Amino acid sequence: MDAAHCYLEGNADAVEFCPHEPYANLLAASTYTLQEGDLPSRSGSVYLFDVGDVEHAGLNLLQKVDTTGVFDIRWSRGGGGSLALAQADADGCLRVYKVDDTEDKGYSLREVAGEKISSSMCLYLDWDQSSSSIVVGLSDGSASVVSFTDSNLQTVQEWKGHDFEVWTASFDLNNPSLVYTGSDDCKFSCWDIRDSPGDNRVFQNSKAHTMGVCCISPSPSEPYSVFTGSYDETLRVWDTRSVSRPVIEASVSLGGGVWRIKHHPSLSGVVLAACMHNGFAVVKVGGGKGEVMESYNKHESLAYGADWYKGKDQKQSLVATCSFYDKLLRLWTPETAIEL
Repeated sequence: MDAAHCYLEGNADAVEFCPHEPYANLLAASTYTLQEGDLPSRSGSVYLFDVGDVEHAGLNLLQKVDTTGVFDIRWSRGGGGSLALAQADADGCLRVYKVDDTEDKGYSLREVAGEKISSSMCLYLDWDQSSSSIVVGLSDGSASVVSFTDSNLQTVQEWKGHDFEVWTASFDLNNPSLVYTGSDDCKFSCWDIRDSPGDNRVFQNSKAHTMGVCCISPSPSEPYSVFTGSYDETLRVWDTRSVSRPVIEASVSLGGGVWRIKHHPSLSGVVLAACMHNGFAVVKVGGGKGEVMESYNKHESLAYGADWYKGKDQKQSLVATCSFYDKLLRLWTPETAIEL
């Protein structure tokens, strides 16, 4: 069921619900617009919305921050005073915002750190469990691990593990020393970042994905389960108990490149997938197989951004999705009976 929608001023590519109380009603969205010509430029914005009460959700725009073209945004995993929103952008910069809450202005984003970490573009980011480090995938085939303390960003590791763009990079949720990367070179890799990651590759699978790997999403509820998405239109679930030789335990064809995978905040095995040319899908995985529970095709362009509302005491699931060229942001509730 549709709850609300609005159009952004640029091409919409990422949406992220804040995972922490009392800020769970905050939704961030970002845009990336390429201005072509003799001197091409990449512009973008970060939007902050208040969705209000879940059962009567809406999109109340609180703030729009103009910046360069944004490829990815991600809320920190730690709540409280460490709550932050990180941005990866086309200028090779990593930026971090904190949330201010004042009586007169309400909620707003304030940039507290910004660092140009590469001459290449920053394509994807992920926080570690302590929200003290960020891994970034870069357009030159490299990945960087950047430490974040207070208002300081510092690159602590950088290595070139791939031949083409690193579309995705994620920390293992149980072992903070392990980082997964996926690239346009079709390789799904894992690295030990304690010392010279480029010399400490844990595994590299170059055969499973027949096209580029664009999303890696470890399961928050199953310690040895990692989901991958690819341009080959397949969502795969990997068993990583044998860390040097993970095996595929399930795969689901979704009819479009699997750009993002987001795990349901309370239901193990239920994920929301952004499937590029084929809209969005709610997928249930378990027992070695997977199935599409519901498809959502009310966007008119590339399905890129997707996330679940993560607040407590919800009677129904709420989803935010966005699509690229039509600049559309939507809030909706799955019609499938998802027991909470």
